[in-house]
This record gives sequence, structure tokens and C-alpha cells, in this order.
Amino acid sequence: MQSTRRNLPQLFSDARRWFEEGLLTALEEAGATPVSPTQAQLFAVLDDHGTTVSELARRMGVTRQTAHQAVHGLVGAGLLEQAPDPSSARQRLIRRTEEGERAHQQAGVILERLEEQLAERIGREAVDALRAALEVPWGRPPSPRA
Repeated sequence: MQSTRRNLPQLFSDARRWFEEGLLTALEEAGATPVSPTQAQLFAVLDDHGTTVSELARRMGVTRQTAHQAVHGLVGAGLLEQAPDPSSARQRLIRRTEEGERAHQQAGVILERLEEQLAERIGREAVDALRAALEVPWGRPPSPRA
């Protein structure tokens, strides 16, 4: 008999999707520029001073091509811009425009509201415990032999 118990990565994916869907729906209802889930994820991993496409791809766990496509769409929407990287003549930094910064702040407010809604559903203590557990450094993943 196969277990119906779902593993933690599956549960994490569902939780992330819950927040992502709530965020994208709220942004759409507010009349914000529509973005894809990949573009929203890119915004979440972008440094304030700018980030290279290669680093964005690494943080997102996607190919450079996927990250580049997401960047291209957000540049076209006026939410991101490319700027020279002072540390490398060959690379460019991706950073938020003024409109992108407004959208980023709006998303932060929406995510706070979603967290409050989650606390109403599952309890403040559960949300605080979840946050505390996820904020503890886990260290490097163990080797398969461990």
C-alpha cells in the first residue's frame, strides 16, 4: 500500500504556490502590470543594487535562458532596467526601475497581508513556528551516503 503522506518538498511547493497565486491575483486586482510566476520569483531574488542574469538564474534554479526571458519581459514592461556592472565590463546588472520599485513594495505589502490571512486560518503560533523553523540555518545538504 502506497503512503498518501506528502514529503516536505511537495508541501513547500504547495505553500509557495499558495502565496504566489495570492500575490499575482492581488496584483491583477490592483491593476498592476501582469507578471508571470517566474517573473515574480525573479523580483524576489533580485538585489537592491542589481544582480547579473547568471546570478538570478542560479538563485531561481533555472537556466540562464529562462532568467534572461523573464528579465526581457520585465524590462519591456518598464519594471526592470539593465545597467553596466562596475566590476565587469562584460556583464550587466539587472535592477528595478522606479516603477519596478513601487511594484516590489506593493508586493511586499500584499505578502504581509497573505501571511496575516494564513495566521487567521492556521493560527499565529503555527505561522510563527513555521517562520522560526525556516529561518534557522540548515547548513549544506547532506551527502547521499550520510
